Amino acid sequence: MPESAIVPPTVDAAAANAAVDPAQVQRLTDVVTRLRRALRSSIRTDYPWESLPMAQVELLQTLAAEPLRVGELAARQRLAPNTVSGLIGKLLDSGFVDRQADPGDRRTARIALTEAGHRQLADWQRAHERRMAVALNAIPAEDSDAIIRALGGLEQLASALGSEVPEPS
Repeated sequence: MPESAIVPPTVDAAAANAAVDPAQVQRLTDVVTRLRRALRSSIRTDYPWESLPMAQVELLQTLAAEPLRVGELAARQRLAPNTVSGLIGKLLDSGFVDRQADPGDRRTARIALTEAGHRQLADWQRAHERRMAVALNAIPAEDSDAIIRALGGLEQLASALGSEVPEPS
């Protein structure tokens, strides 16, 4: 077997960056930041009950799939375990999660959504979907269509960012 079939090609960082216009990268970064902020503030205006910090919502979203240990949750969210423990403490106090014995290791616990947590997450999701639908309907149809067409690329971008190994500093 030729060596090139065994060793994956490496991408030179400078060559990869040359293909993307830095001004457009900055624009994308700015737009994503503004979108997150605008959605969050519009939700709180339209739905005052929505007060969960985004970090807690992201934990609920991750736990909706399956109960996890704190360390597993920290790894998936790319957060320090002590940060996740603090967030879990707040979610425990709110009644949105509980600790369950881990069937594979009785010395550890898994964190799982409670019924209240499932309801809160579903309410949060519906409120965001309604708000996003209103906003998409408020802009020109061609812009709305372009955003919908870009979703596949944005999902790939999110995956690429999520699997990226941080560069050494």
